[in-house]
Amino acid sequence: MPQHVQGVIAPGRNEPVRVETIVIPDPGPGEAVVKIQACGVCHTDLHYKQGAINDDFPFLLGHEAAGIVESVGEGVTDVTPGDFVILNWRAVCGTCRACLRGRPWYCFATHNAKQKMTLLDGTELSPALGIGAFAEKTLVAAGQCTKVDPAVAPEVAGLLGCGVMAGIGAAINTGNVGRGDTVAVIGCGGVGDAAIVGSRLAGAARIIAVDIDDRKLETATAMGATHTVNSRSTDAVEAIRELTGGFGADVVIEAVGRPETYRQAFYARDLAGTVVLVGVPTPEMQLELPLLDVFGRGGALKSSWYGDCLPSRDFPMLIDLHQQGRIDLAAFVTETIGLGEVEKAFARMHEGDVLRSVVVL
Repeated sequence: MPQHVQGVIAPGRNEPVRVETIVIPDPGPGEAVVKIQACGVCHTDLHYKQGAINDDFPFLLGHEAAGIVESVGEGVTDVTPGDFVILNWRAVCGTCRACLRGRPWYCFATHNAKQKMTLLDGTELSPALGIGAFAEKTLVAAGQCTKVDPAVAPEVAGLLGCGVMAGIGAAINTGNVGRGDTVAVIGCGGVGDAAIVGSRLAGAARIIAVDIDDRKLETATAMGATHTVNSRSTDAVEAIRELTGGFGADVVIEAVGRPETYRQAFYARDLAGTVVLVGVPTPEMQLELPLLDVFGRGGALKSSWYGDCLPSRDFPMLIDLHQQGRIDLAAFVTETIGLGEVEKAFARMHEGDVLRSVVVL
């Protein structure tokens, strides 16, 4: 029978979030109910609150989560009750043209739960990225559940559900960073720092962190950056070129999602270099570049969707690397909070005070 749980909703554009009672239906075919143990406060959730994604209010926020499968619906075989899982927002369909061509990380038909979670009065909720995990329990498509080693702390594992995976994947999967490469990362929040970790893991020789906040540059150094540039006081493009023998970086990862920082990334790369956009722009943003420069500089301009990850492949691998001590996922957790502190966490995020606040239930 349906369950009543507590969850955080965004009731309207730029309105404060609040904790409400959420009705969770029993899982239908292909669905699972997951008891949430931890969920990171991601910038995408703030975008939802601000109406920058769409206007399908009210939203059930939260998507960067880990927890325990409580029950599953008919036909579900990949997970069973009791499994420890990371939730992912790209449940690969296996049958679309991308999947059939052997590129499931581009899946064009990812799926979510078909049933709706609601408020007590029957108002249907729009779960953030099809997950809605700022809640004691949530309903998802079973394909959104990726089993990993239960020995890892939930507040660490959940970060792979979005930001950390997006950054590491932007470097390794999308940017194809290789041994000896020079990499510049513009924007050193959680995703940018994850791109630094991924670049170091891939064997980059020089990793240049760019931000306007010295606190973030200090953290980026701890994450593996070899050089830092404060672009508030220094021209980022000239600084990156100076640090790369006048050429520019082999790979530039833009983790802000703004036209001005994208232009910096475009001109800070070497000839035939790669730009990776992993920062999420808002709908009104526009970009102008001389077409001759796009042609003449060569290389590749890429967007990174979720770090071009395949959750079933990448989540367990990165958990293993964390447990081996080769990457420190726990370093991304600045604080743990309760459900009632999400609005304050958004404010701390805006001020640049945290890498990740993580709701622990």
